[in-house]
Amino acid sequence: MLERRSPSPQESCPASGHRGLYNTVMLRARRAAVQLLLGPLLACAAELGGIPGLPPLKGDLQKQYDAYIAATEARIQREVRSPAYLWSDESAERRLHIREGHTIVQPRNARADMQLGNGILHDWVGAVFAPGTTLARVTTFLQDYGSHKNYYRPEVIDSRLLGRDGETWTLRYRIVKRYLITIVFNTDQTANFYPLSSTRMITRSVATRIAEVKDAEKPTERELDPRKESTIVWRLNTYWRLEEKDGGVYVECEAISLTRAAPLGLGWLVNPIIRSLPGASLAHLLEATRNGALGRH
Repeated sequence: MLERRSPSPQESCPASGHRGLYNTVMLRARRAAVQLLLGPLLACAAELGGIPGLPPLKGDLQKQYDAYIAATEARIQREVRSPAYLWSDESAERRLHIREGHTIVQPRNARADMQLGNGILHDWVGAVFAPGTTLARVTTFLQDYGSHKNYYRPEVIDSRLLGRDGETWTLRYRIVKRYLITIVFNTDQTANFYPLSSTRMITRSVATRIAEVKDAEKPTERELDPRKESTIVWRLNTYWRLEEKDGGVYVECEAISLTRAAPLGLGWLVNPIIRSLPGASLAHLLEATRNGALGRH
């Protein structure tokens, strides 16, 4: 059980009945360790222009991912109609830490990821508390897609709204992942907003197109065709839950992605990088959302 005190930034936070809770410092420390251990090899890969030898997707990965998403969305529909609407509410200790200002992220399942053929499915959930704001302000920030590039840097370097049809929003992001190797990709996404009450809102965002960018910001820039060329990120879904209470807004997000695993013989080099990205990225996303909703850069 957690003691009822604010943890130091270096502590991991095992809550009652839950394992694997990490704050952002812990996640970034893991990333730094990966860089330290693999730095020379990653630098060599960067000189070669990226991670070599990623194979095309095999088997029925799309069908498996779709089945996982269908089960996830059915679960979410049950949860948002239950007394414990928020993931934060499932643990008094967890909600206490979130209310105190900590960012909590955790693998949604027993493990942070699972191998599906030559792909890796990642499912992470996390939460922050934005004090002194309202559901309307947080929702307005989430829908202000043109300004996201100002808040979600360094991972989002461009963002724009492509169109809107009722509560369906179409947007485009350019995303950068830097682990000595720099990976840039463009994503087109659709986002839907579903108000449940005057104090509750859920949203769903689905990447309809993900294209890795070769030679970004250079005259030779081009998008890779994922049907013919090696890309790393293949699918991405995000699910938000918002609730206004306790003098602010609880902001939660579950991020599910499908990435390529490394081929046999390179897994020890590439897979730690791929597996270390989603948790830290989600923590950054949540903190930037809180700052944006509060008008902070």
